Amino acid sequence: MKFSWTPHRFAGGALALDVANSVILRHEPDGRCDRFAVPEQLAAFPEAASRLSAEHERFGGLRPVAPENEALFLHLREAIDGYFRRRIVGEDSRIQLADLLEACATALRAAASDDSLEAATAHSALGLICEPQPDRMKICGNCGWLFMDRSKNRSRTWCDMAVCGNRVKANRHYHRKKKEVSP
Repeated sequence: MKFSWTPHRFAGGALALDVANSVILRHEPDGRCDRFAVPEQLAAFPEAASRLSAEHERFGGLRPVAPENEALFLHLREAIDGYFRRRIVGEDSRIQLADLLEACATALRAAASDDSLEAATAHSALGLICEPQPDRMKICGNCGWLFMDRSKNRSRTWCDMAVCGNRVKANRHYHRKKKEVSP
């Protein structure tokens, strides 16, 4: 399957969320796909994030993860997902917060520079922890990705209206028409 880092892949609204969203269909064992499991995709991510991430001005010119830091970077990704997903649904997330803070500290200590993907991701995650409006962080009603709802009335339901929103609406339309046709 051909894959490229398109603007939709950066719909999270923050670098840390885009990194967490690199696992497609995270909670579906049969459909789960880790984009960073393919070395070429992990290597291409920093350049794409430097152009397409909502934080590209803050974290432009990202350097790839050093090979010796790949495991800690993936641990950071999972800590980001674990903490923010629990926080969004209102579950006690103290343990996940401690894990995330430890993962951020480890990534920052190991990073060769502030412009490495692991350091920038840690900085982005730390910024999200302090987000002044935590209720703006949501889980997409279609794909399950994490995203920041920056809409004026905080009414976004999907990470990307052009992709997930259209899929949900098309699916509803299909089932409505199917119901009209069947006896």
